[in-house]
Amino acid sequence: MKKLNVAVVGATGMVGRTFLKVLEERDFPFDNLYLLASKRSAGEKLTCKGKEYIVEELTEKSFDKDIHIALFSAGGSVSKKFAPIAAKKGVVVVDNSSAWRMDKEVPLVVPEVNPEDIAWHKGIIANPNCSTIQALVALKPLHDKYSIKRIVYSTYQAVSGSGVKGIRDLEEGEKGNDIKLAYDHPIYGNCLPHIDVFMDNGYTKEEMKMVNETKKILNDQDLKITATAIRVPIKNCHSESINVEFNKSFEVEDVKEIFKNAEGIVLKDDVENNIYPLAREAAGHDEVYVGRIRRDFSLDNGLNLWVVADNIRKGAATNAVQIAEVLGNKYI
Repeated sequence: MKKLNVAVVGATGMVGRTFLKVLEERDFPFDNLYLLASKRSAGEKLTCKGKEYIVEELTEKSFDKDIHIALFSAGGSVSKKFAPIAAKKGVVVVDNSSAWRMDKEVPLVVPEVNPEDIAWHKGIIANPNCSTIQALVALKPLHDKYSIKRIVYSTYQAVSGSGVKGIRDLEEGEKGNDIKLAYDHPIYGNCLPHIDVFMDNGYTKEEMKMVNETKKILNDQDLKITATAIRVPIKNCHSESINVEFNKSFEVEDVKEIFKNAEGIVLKDDVENNIYPLAREAAGHDEVYVGRIRRDFSLDNGLNLWVVADNIRKGAATNAVQIAEVLGNKYI
C-alpha cells in the first residue's frame, strides 16, 4: 500500500487516541497525519509513530488539504455536518458514529464480513456498532456454512462504551460515590438493562441498532433477530451471549473447526479446564474471542455462543483502520 495522508477527527477522545495507537501498531503507511478536534482541544500534542502532532480545530476548511482518508469519531452531529464536506473534497470518510449506518447510500462494513461493500462507497463508509461488529465476526462464517434463520442477542457491555463519563461513574462508584454522569442509575454493583434511549416498541436504540445493522451487513432483511443490551460494571470489553438458529443441520465439532480457521477469531473453548472467553483476556487485543459453544436442545439446529471483544479496539478503532487498509490496498 502506498503512503496516504490521513486525518483523525475527534483525535483527543477515547476512540481517537486509540486510532493513533492502532495506526502505529499496524504500521499503517501514512505520509501526513492531521489531528482534528473541537476548539477546546486544539493545541494539544499527541504522538504517533514517535512523532509529535499538534491537534488542530476542526473547521469547514480542515479538508482543503490533500487528505485521502479521514477517520471520524467525534459524535453523530459532527459527522452529519463534516463528513459530507470532507467527501465533497475527495476524502473518504470512515465514520464511527451512528449517523450514517442505516443510510442506503453508505456501506456498513466489517472487513472480515463484507469488505466487498467498500467498493460502492460514495465518500462515506460507516463503522458498525461495537456490539454488532464482534457478533458478526463470529456469525459470518457460520452463516456462510449453515444459513442463519434467527438470532437472539444478549449483550453485557462495558462502561467504556459510554466514554469517559461511563468510566468515571464506575470509578467513583467503587469509591462509594454514586454519581450519574452517564447513566440514570449507579453502575457500580448494578447491571442496567438500558443502553441508549428507549423507543416506542419497548426496545432501546442500542438493541435496535444490532437488529438493523445485522440485517444490513449480512444483506438479509428477512433474518429474525431480537436483542437485549445490558450495561455491566466493568471498564472494558463487551461480552455477548448469542443464540442462533440455522436453516441447516450442524455438528458442534464442525463449528469449532470453522472458528479455528476463521479470520479475526480466537477459539477459547475447553470447559474441562475452565477455558472460555474473558473480558480481561480480550482487553487490548483486536481479535474476537469465541467459546462456550454448545447445542441448543430446545429447538432444531440451535447453537449457543459466548463472544468477547475489546469494544474500543475491534469494536471501534481497529475496525475503522482495517477499513482504511482495504481502501488503501484496493481503492485509492
